[in-house]
Amino acid sequence: MILSGLILKTFGWKFKGKFPDIDKSVTIFAPHTSAWDFVLGILYFNEHGVKNNTLVKKEVFFFPMNLIMKSLGAIPVDRKNRNNNVVSQVASSFHQHKKFNLVVSAEGTRRKVTHWKRGFYYIAKEAGVPIVISSVDYKRKVIEIHGIVRDTSDIKKTMIEINEIYRNVKGRHPERFSLDNRFK
Repeated sequence: MILSGLILKTFGWKFKGKFPDIDKSVTIFAPHTSAWDFVLGILYFNEHGVKNNTLVKKEVFFFPMNLIMKSLGAIPVDRKNRNNNVVSQVASSFHQHKKFNLVVSAEGTRRKVTHWKRGFYYIAKEAGVPIVISSVDYKRKVIEIHGIVRDTSDIKKTMIEINEIYRNVKGRHPERFSLDNRFK
């Protein structure tokens, strides 16, 4: 754990906010504009002793990468199979574990999108867990925990709140990041 923080600090990264002391959550880690975001996230959560899982496209799970990805808490997802009910499958994982923190990219990809994937919202709602809002801001070199959204009863209200938090956060490739246009 100390090594992760030392690596981040050596490269000039700072931390703001503290991961909440909760056993279960869906954590948004955004903006996701570079493969480095995954590395920074792993280092951050390792430094703070937060065991986490993350959804990763199934194409990455080939030998020997599958062994590395599973050891990092990655869960393979088939993004092309629309009949695959990922939300229910992942939400059931929360009921199977005493502690389960899922870290996801709201955008679902490193490319620029105008509409975020809403799976994180539906997973949190179905599992009955809060959404932790976190960011990786390359301009300020800060990894930040912004807070918790506990009330997920209204998607529009929740997404407007989340959009506002990310308004001034800059990804590694800022031209690839946009807020969810449906909820501006």
